[in-house]
Amino acid sequence: MTTTSSMLAAVVETLDGPFTIREIARPAPRAGEVLLRVVAAGTNPLDTKIRAGQAPHAHHALPAVLGMDVAGVVESVGADVSTFAPGDEVYGFTGGVAGLPGSHAQYLAADARLLAHKPANLSMREAAVLPLVVITAWEGLIDRARIAPGQTVLVQGGGGGVGHAAVQIALAHGARVFATAFDHDLAYVHSLGAVPIDARRDVESYVAEHTAGRGFDVVYDTLGGSVLDASFKAVARFGHVVSCLGWGTHALAPLSFKQASYSGVFTLHALLADEGREHFGKILATISDLAERGRLLPRLDPRAFSLAETDAAYDAVLGRNGAKRQQGKIAVSIG
Repeated sequence: MTTTSSMLAAVVETLDGPFTIREIARPAPRAGEVLLRVVAAGTNPLDTKIRAGQAPHAHHALPAVLGMDVAGVVESVGADVSTFAPGDEVYGFTGGVAGLPGSHAQYLAADARLLAHKPANLSMREAAVLPLVVITAWEGLIDRARIAPGQTVLVQGGGGGVGHAAVQIALAHGARVFATAFDHDLAYVHSLGAVPIDARRDVESYVAEHTAGRGFDVVYDTLGGSVLDASFKAVARFGHVVSCLGWGTHALAPLSFKQASYSGVFTLHALLADEGREHFGKILATISDLAERGRLLPRLDPRAFSLAETDAAYDAVLGRNGAKRQQGKIAVSIG
């Protein structure tokens, strides 16, 4: 049984090892922090890579409490915090990387700058799966590409986490949105309001069909590898390609010949370098407004996982150990 000075957390102790429920010390908020009673935690492919030691850019020393996305209720606030008060329902992208405490625990002390009030029309589980993907999508489309009404925007992987957020953000900003997807995701991106494009098609054919060979004003690549190469071919002259997975080696000739530009998105920088955290809070506040106006809704996997089932939740993200791969993003219920 936990006490007022302790809490339960899912702790991973070895690389790609199991989560073990441990009783650990409950944190106290320092200046600039709030103490959250965690209600739900999001899970991301990056969380699984951190657990497995496959993300050196996002190292987290073990044993560790993982989980970057959180939704919960403010329990108390530290000094210098005036934006939140006990009882507020909030969400954010707050830790689980570089030694910052993660959300797979009953309580979390988080930097107040990384939080925003939760959309009133969303459940805690729905809110918990949004922060990383909406911030990543926003940074690419708004901060880097600066999309404008009437522009054509192609989202590579429109049914995925960042992809479905990018489609909705682009539509909310008045863009004409197209999205590549496979199988059942084609119907999903169409339901969002985007023009679906079968991801198996060659880039030349869909550029010809949908832009008369001109190319798209903005292309957001969420998949990397050969899809980023295809994005260089899909962009219009003087257009802009953005990628959140541009880790490989790529030929820039198709981009250069079109006098187009490229931007990489590295959302972890704010956590790793403690730089620009206020901007994340502002993005999430804007997303809350979009959500409450019905312009952005999460694609939530319907399966329910408890803190004790964190292993199963991660298996579902990866589609391993017999688990059906996620259909939408997965939340772990903590409260």
